[in-house]
Amino acid sequence: MEEEIFDFWKFLAGIGVFLWGMHQLETSIKELGGKSFRNLLQKSTNTALKGILVGALITAVLQSSSLVTLMVLAFLGAGVISLKNSIGVILGANLGTTITAWIVATLGFKLSVAGFAMPFLGLGSLLYIFSSSRPFLKNLGAFAVGFGLLFLGLDFMKTAIEAVADQIDLSTFQAYGLWVYLLIGIVVTALIQSSSAMVVIILSSINAGVIGLIEGAVLIIGANIGTTITVAIGSLGGSADKKRLALAHTLFNVITGLLIFIFIEPLVDYTMHLFDIQDPLMELVLLNTLINLIGIVLFFPFIPRLEKWLQHRFKSSEPIGFSKFIKNVSPKVPEVAIAALEKDMQYAFERTISFLTSVWKESDEEKKQISVWRRILQQPKDLMEQYKQIKALEDELTSYHIDLQEENLSIEDAERLTSLMLTLRTLVYASKDLKDVMHNIKEMEDKEDNLTKKYYHHLKQYTFEYLKEIKTYLQAESIEGAQPDWIAKNARKYDYWIVNLYQEYKNHTQEFPISTMTNVLKQVISSLDNLGSASIHFKTKTRIVIDKE
Repeated sequence: MEEEIFDFWKFLAGIGVFLWGMHQLETSIKELGGKSFRNLLQKSTNTALKGILVGALITAVLQSSSLVTLMVLAFLGAGVISLKNSIGVILGANLGTTITAWIVATLGFKLSVAGFAMPFLGLGSLLYIFSSSRPFLKNLGAFAVGFGLLFLGLDFMKTAIEAVADQIDLSTFQAYGLWVYLLIGIVVTALIQSSSAMVVIILSSINAGVIGLIEGAVLIIGANIGTTITVAIGSLGGSADKKRLALAHTLFNVITGLLIFIFIEPLVDYTMHLFDIQDPLMELVLLNTLINLIGIVLFFPFIPRLEKWLQHRFKSSEPIGFSKFIKNVSPKVPEVAIAALEKDMQYAFERTISFLTSVWKESDEEKKQISVWRRILQQPKDLMEQYKQIKALEDELTSYHIDLQEENLSIEDAERLTSLMLTLRTLVYASKDLKDVMHNIKEMEDKEDNLTKKYYHHLKQYTFEYLKEIKTYLQAESIEGAQPDWIAKNARKYDYWIVNLYQEYKNHTQEFPISTMTNVLKQVISSLDNLGSASIHFKTKTRIVIDKE
């Protein structure tokens, strides 16, 4: 009887189909319930322990630790959750991924796998093709196809290994010790970039009798360590937060894995005796879960210290730019990205109000210490730098807005995004209006004639009162009732000043040209109009309350 030849291509196809099935599951579940899981993650991770529990739950359902990691990075960058609680979610995600092994061990080796997969593939494909106009049914079909592909890939791998199981002699490897299996687990998992697929290969090998339980457990440890290599490589060009989380993930898996590796044989014997498990497949998936549980128990007390240590790492990788939040958040998670954009819009308000205040505000001490000519020449340069920073912030936020528009946004999120861009545009207009006449304002300040001094102080006082109203409005928890009619108020003030200015001009000797003064009046009122409009756009469509100083 001829010996069967190992069908490498069937085995490779099994890995590919399994990974494709995992991808389809991840994508479809993300579309079906991604927003709900993001809301759960945002609202239920105010402590590290809750982070672990929620991370395990969401990863168990989504079957994708990479998707959970993406959400965590988005929330971390947006300032929604702390680094400490993010670490908790990552530890929980490690535990959640073990559910794949339980499903495969429970169903994949107890049923006719190919026969089990066919109904899901057939019905799912038809549902996907004929429900293109109904997103929910289409994604449900994609989910069924992904589930079917998962088990079809498992069948390919299982049958390819079973066919040559009796021809494989691992005594050569065993002679070198268990560390060889540890190395194989690390390398193979790093190559195929999926610890779940590696676990299926290990389960298939144990089922076929190719390896024993001890070797399988060591390969599992290697797979847990190997999966961190993918995350670490992916973080190389990423933000500081991404590198910190990747390092936390690597430390967790490597330290836990090496500690368990040292005591692997007594651990296997103890668990088999304690739980009285006869099935090596079930024993292996139990060990896989226990390894992650032990790691969580070991790491949990040290999470606060780990957070402090990580915060001092990768300082050079902090994102550059004037924004505070969007540079840390991927647009791939729209709800969180818009929340980050709202917080940066709050920052844009602060920068704009600070600029408007700086144009007018100069302390008596500064007046005494700095000569008139130096104030005229130097101050606008400092103010110009503030204005350039506001423009640079506008460029960053606008570019981010363009990236966000490419995502699948809900109607509510699209409206919020439009309102934020209107807010940004009018904020920049408010800055530009005053920037264009700030040199005239400085000249007015230094004139000695009574009329110029009078209108300079009128404008300055009115501006500060108006800014105080804006801040009060933005800091209010609710905006019930009619919106403030700042534009009408400004128009009345402008008309009053213009009429009085022309009347008073006839009876005064004035150093400052009246045409320039009327232009200053017009630009100041226009600046305040735009700031008021920006405030209403921002407040009526967003959920942010400006922090009180």
